[in-house]
Amino acid sequence: MSYIPTPDEARALLERYNHEAFHLRHAEVVSGVMAYFARELDPAREEYWRVVGLLHDLDFEQYPEQHCVKGIELMREHGLDEGLIRSCACHGHGICIDLPPEHVMEKVLFAVDELTGLIGAVSLMRPSKSVSDLEVKSVMKKFKTPAFAAGCSREVIQKGADELGWPLEALIERTILAMRSLIGEMEI
Repeated sequence: MSYIPTPDEARALLERYNHEAFHLRHAEVVSGVMAYFARELDPAREEYWRVVGLLHDLDFEQYPEQHCVKGIELMREHGLDEGLIRSCACHGHGICIDLPPEHVMEKVLFAVDELTGLIGAVSLMRPSKSVSDLEVKSVMKKFKTPAFAAGCSREVIQKGADELGWPLEALIERTILAMRSLIGEMEI
């Protein structure tokens, strides 16, 4: 029998396969950003969006070479809902799996996964070390500097904006606002 875990159950599952603070924090940030977007785009399913954000990289720490593919396997072993599994896995479309994002939630995850990393890296360069005073133009400047936060794929971020039909600057602005909404919940 498949099920959709609560955020607390998803967090416990995440912590079973992830121990590094960086990976746990990334999952929490993406989860919070997903919840922020859900409140606007799909308010009845905010908790679902949050859970997808928590579990999207379930396998990455232990199985980076099998990312998304191993995640599907692990989630099935734990009896998770097939729709949830698909939603988590498709964020790796064109990178590690051939499963395109179809629903708006999947497209948001695809777009913000890499972008939250870039925004986080840019914010650490600021005197405040926070997103609280971060501007879109600062992120755009670093976006155009491939050597900065080189692990954050600009191609994926741009493709995510395109899939959503949003200008890149709008995606960045909305994601900054989403990350600001997490201040107080966690260190951003």
